[in-house]
Amino acid sequence: MSNGHVFVAMSGGVDSSVAAVLLQQAGYQLSGVNLRMFHNEDLGESPSRTCCSLSDAEDAALVARRLGFPFYVFDFAQTFRDTVIRNFIEEYQQGRTPNPCAECNRSVKFGALLQRVRTLGGDYMATGHYARVERDETSGRYLLKRGKDRSKDQSYFLYMLTQEELAHTLFPLGGMEKSEVRQIAEAHGLVNAKKRDSQDICFVPDGKYADFIERTTGQPSEPGPFLDQEGRVLGQHKGIIRYTKGQHKGLGLSTEQPLYVLEKDIASNAIRLGPDSALWSRTLTAERMNWISVPELTGPMAVTVKTRYTQREAAAVAEPLAGGCIRVTFEEPQRAITAGQAVVLYDGDTVVGGGTICGT
Repeated sequence: MSNGHVFVAMSGGVDSSVAAVLLQQAGYQLSGVNLRMFHNEDLGESPSRTCCSLSDAEDAALVARRLGFPFYVFDFAQTFRDTVIRNFIEEYQQGRTPNPCAECNRSVKFGALLQRVRTLGGDYMATGHYARVERDETSGRYLLKRGKDRSKDQSYFLYMLTQEELAHTLFPLGGMEKSEVRQIAEAHGLVNAKKRDSQDICFVPDGKYADFIERTTGQPSEPGPFLDQEGRVLGQHKGIIRYTKGQHKGLGLSTEQPLYVLEKDIASNAIRLGPDSALWSRTLTAERMNWISVPELTGPMAVTVKTRYTQREAAAVAEPLAGGCIRVTFEEPQRAITAGQAVVLYDGDTVVGGGTICGT
């Protein structure tokens, strides 16, 4: 007897393929779905250089055929352009550094796709994310927890999931190590068992964000002054979208002491530089908060916090501000807290909530 109908979001990689294997073994009725996020030719990229390509869709289709369940391709290119890519460009143009993977999860994978799945009669959507969903029987709330494999844990990118979305989402790999996943893929003869993980932003695989923005908008980023902390001109930058807070390499300046990007002033098109010591802060403010383990933050709360995916979380206290924003005060100063990035709050392995950094 089926445990329900699950649509598995299959990228063509090993993780989502093994998620499908595990769900099939658990007795679910499966359908595979590959998302066409964009058309490679539209971005001027070689399909072999990026994820979400035709070859990835073919790999996903081969896995679905081998396992014996239906496979579909949903074209969400327009939704992806209107949400993820538009947000990416606008954030950079406003001097912030966005997190497109989090925005994609919010708008496309757990937004548009999950809505489509529910419309088609699916009980659940599943992905190959390394995270866990549990239900707190006391509070009745669904909880998002870190994946067992801390080196692969992706809960940071999932902080925006709502209670409704968590109720209809399955993460079969949450309790597994990556090495186990590859072993299962090999045991089942999956075509992608040894396929390497994708590391790049899918629509900018060469990492040249500014070139992508200029090509997409048709608007070059104008040069402007590099300033020191006293406002003295140190040289010329090559366009404000080409730099991010904390950056040291690629400034093109010859100075006695190392200099780092401290601040970008969009109004004057100036970039302020200074020493590493000026990058450290004990506070941040965040907006667009989404709460998971609690309905809302009503008072100060001791948490651990990540302001970047690769960062170890740091002890802090979060407190509510007007308008649904929060202030986070760290026990120890943190380096290069950057507006536009995600801040995620944890209580042990449980995600309390998260939002977008808007200041320090």
